[in-house]
Amino acid sequence: MRQRSLIAITAALAAGALTLTACGSRDEGNGGSEAEGGTTVVIGVDAPLTGDLSALGLGIKNSADLAAKTANKDKYVEGITFKIEALDDQAQPSSGQQNATTFVANKDVLGVVGPLNSSVAESMQKVFDDAGLVEISPANTGPALSQGPDWQTNKVRPYKSYFRTATTDAIQGPFAAQYVYNDAKKKKVFVIDDKKTYGAGLAGTFTDEFKKLGGKVVGTEHIDPETKDFAAVATKVKNSGAEAVYYGGEYPQAGPLAKQIKEAGAKVTFAGGDAIYSPEYVKLAGSSSEGDISTSVGAPIEELDSAKEFIANYDAAGYKEAYEAYGGYAYDSVWAIIEAVKKVTEDNDGKLPSDARAKIVEATQNVSFDGVTGKVSFDEYGDTTNKQLTVYKVEGGEWKPVKSGTYTG
Repeated sequence: MRQRSLIAITAALAAGALTLTACGSRDEGNGGSEAEGGTTVVIGVDAPLTGDLSALGLGIKNSADLAAKTANKDKYVEGITFKIEALDDQAQPSSGQQNATTFVANKDVLGVVGPLNSSVAESMQKVFDDAGLVEISPANTGPALSQGPDWQTNKVRPYKSYFRTATTDAIQGPFAAQYVYNDAKKKKVFVIDDKKTYGAGLAGTFTDEFKKLGGKVVGTEHIDPETKDFAAVATKVKNSGAEAVYYGGEYPQAGPLAKQIKEAGAKVTFAGGDAIYSPEYVKLAGSSSEGDISTSVGAPIEELDSAKEFIANYDAAGYKEAYEAYGGYAYDSVWAIIEAVKKVTEDNDGKLPSDARAKIVEATQNVSFDGVTGKVSFDEYGDTTNKQLTVYKVEGGEWKPVKSGTYTG
């Protein structure tokens, strides 16, 4: 969910991410370029590689890089070498849109993984869909991206080229509300959001479920994510009598916000979604973060048998940054594209077809495999069929899983 710089083919070069060496397609409309001994297929990665949210973005980039390297090492698709091109969107929709245009213009790019932010995805989806280029996000949770703006009453898929391996806030917000109300026993909550697509949407689905359960929303507020002074909001929270604060937004603001609310004397538990599930939140919020709550997509990756090889290989690769919350989902997103490439080449006598992009979109819809994060497949909206979520609590200065499950409405 973070931001910075226009098009940095960045240090996708530094952490070992592979650079683009493609020199034009073999024929018009045919993705992939000739490489020694086969064809090179580029998979784009769009994420915030610099700025406040770069911890998550770099985890996505590194994990995507690992997937491509693993496929190449195993010669998973005969005659195909995969390369990653990573571009920095700085968590800015305008940068994301420019990156999308850059990826589309390169005929060797046959799929894109990303972005992190739902607001950035909104700016990219049509660019990719118009070009018939598959996009799989490991992190977007805004329901409208896959189910349309009226998703609560009339689900309609806007773009057939858009997929995601992360579950949506239609599930995450209510799941969090059930935990806060039923498990944490907090009946009065103050709801805050950052007015962005992800944050406002998540706060909305949390609020609806919390009220349905019988909880009381004792106050609401919107913050400017560019500011660092939350004194006025902190005072409102303290005076409201809230037992908990639910925040729709990201960790760079969540940490200081939580700290200032507690320093103002409010005796509250601070809670949020997957965008605060990062060690960076705990650093920013300080010791008062003890007992704070977040939800995140999927089951804890460290506890999954399916993720053991990924974790070992990631460590062995020597990446400087952690894989963070979305690393496993980024790996699985790349692998879904690799599986689709494998399918279309096998169906075409071992070669990429002239309409490779369109065929890969079709093949992605039917992808099904056992991934790092569990079973990977997509429903009729392009959403993951894995609806698992986990609640984490700060204990001893670290996020610890306390409950996993799915939302039951």
